[in-house]
Amino acid sequence: MKPIKWLAYAAAIAFSAAPALAQDKVALTIGQRGFWDTAVAHLGSEAGIFKKHNLELDITYTAGSGETLQPVVAGRVDIGIAAGTLGTMSQFLRGAPVRIVGAEATGAADYWYVKASSPIKSLKDTDGKTLGFSTVGSSTNSIVLAFIKEFNLKAKPLSTGNPAATLTAVMTDQVDVGWAAPPLGLQQIEEGQIRVIARATDATIVRGQTIRVIAANAQSLEKRKPVIERFMRAYREAIDYMYSDNPKVFSDYAKFANISEARAKRVREEFFPKALMQTTEIKGLDTLMAEGVGFKQIPAPLTKEQLSELLQIPK
Repeated sequence: MKPIKWLAYAAAIAFSAAPALAQDKVALTIGQRGFWDTAVAHLGSEAGIFKKHNLELDITYTAGSGETLQPVVAGRVDIGIAAGTLGTMSQFLRGAPVRIVGAEATGAADYWYVKASSPIKSLKDTDGKTLGFSTVGSSTNSIVLAFIKEFNLKAKPLSTGNPAATLTAVMTDQVDVGWAAPPLGLQQIEEGQIRVIARATDATIVRGQTIRVIAANAQSLEKRKPVIERFMRAYREAIDYMYSDNPKVFSDYAKFANISEARAKRVREEFFPKALMQTTEIKGLDTLMAEGVGFKQIPAPLTKEQLSELLQIPK
């Protein structure tokens, strides 16, 4: 064998024998396991999308966006998905190392309900009653505060955790009005165990506005910016896949949420338009910040300079 050919052959053998490049691990916290909009990481992983982008995801699910954000602030994870927009702004203004790298939910499918035997028919009947939300600083916390302000209620906000814990609290009369989002609660609604009395979109703060975001730890973003950007590309590709005609989407989501494929399809088609899950723009910032000041979640609207530092959304 001639030397040049031998060298080429040897190089080919060495390349084929070399181990594959190690995947970059990204640690995530995600609010509310089982919701359609918070299933992007899971469904994208099942479809091999994140692996294709050379990413390995380490996922921890939380009871709400308040709990989602704290590990990001502490630097225990790289990214928090479905963190409340106002809660994230509040942490940033306190000097926490957090940045927004994408929108997560513009609008919302969350709803508030009572047990079927409750005398409460609408939000106007909740004076002196308890209104559930997930965790302090969450988007549902902001929505409940908006209900109280907009409808001039004398209701009492109460943190009830995730939808499963909230349902138990409602059915055992520990809280008057609970919260959930599809698919959670749909079975109880269909069976007549609970009644919906309000939807998130009844609050001005929700309509057309980005109430939840994708937040990154500032140090992780600085040190691993290419990895975070690659994650966001994969995340957007996973959303496109979730709204494709591939039937695997519904079978995988049905298993993930422990529901039928028919209900899985209903959740997407009826409650989660793709526009709700756009990631590239934080919409309704002026209104959100004004509401945040009114709710005393932030002391003042963020300046252009502060927003420029906070919003680090990859193109």
